[in-house]
Amino acid sequence: MKDEAVSKSDLTRQMILEKSAVLFNLQGYSGTSMKDIMNATGLSKGGLYGNFKTKEDIALAAYDQAVDTVWEEVKKRTKVIDHSLDKLKAVVYFYKERILDPPVEGGCPIQNTAIDADDGNPILRDKVRNTVDNWRRNIVTNLERGMKSGEVRLDCNASDFAIKFIGILEGGIMLSRLYKELHYFDVIAKQLIDLIEELRA
Repeated sequence: MKDEAVSKSDLTRQMILEKSAVLFNLQGYSGTSMKDIMNATGLSKGGLYGNFKTKEDIALAAYDQAVDTVWEEVKKRTKVIDHSLDKLKAVVYFYKERILDPPVEGGCPIQNTAIDADDGNPILRDKVRNTVDNWRRNIVTNLERGMKSGEVRLDCNASDFAIKFIGILEGGIMLSRLYKELHYFDVIAKQLIDLIEELRA
């Protein structure tokens, strides 16, 4: 009986996060009220506070939910690829295909949350910075592995390239989302693919 209660609680919590992730991604932290979350989940205020202490707690966990959803989709594309540079290209192609139909409604949760929390919510901003730091580390690790295996040029500055990769990719996402046109990302994607190819040993 206890296991069933835990399972039901976990399902409720997961439902709150899935619904809230979309709300925060579309409306931002300040633009999303507890009433919005209640309406989206069908739960009372007590039902929400039974799972989370504050709106900020929901926002932080919902952000993790949104990022994990995107990461899982990207991993499906990259885990079957061995070559380190082709892995990076697969990430670009993933966004090219999904930019107007993103895994989480509203677009890139990293970008949306970074802009939304820039000055107003330092805790949420730090969470986004940790996400970007992890992303950078993954790119660096991938490139260093490629250098050791002879796939990537030895003069590659992996750390700087990781910053460039993320900045260019996110810029392309922003422009395409702003204009609701894939062409803007296509221009950026071509530049990014060329930069990746320049690293090929």
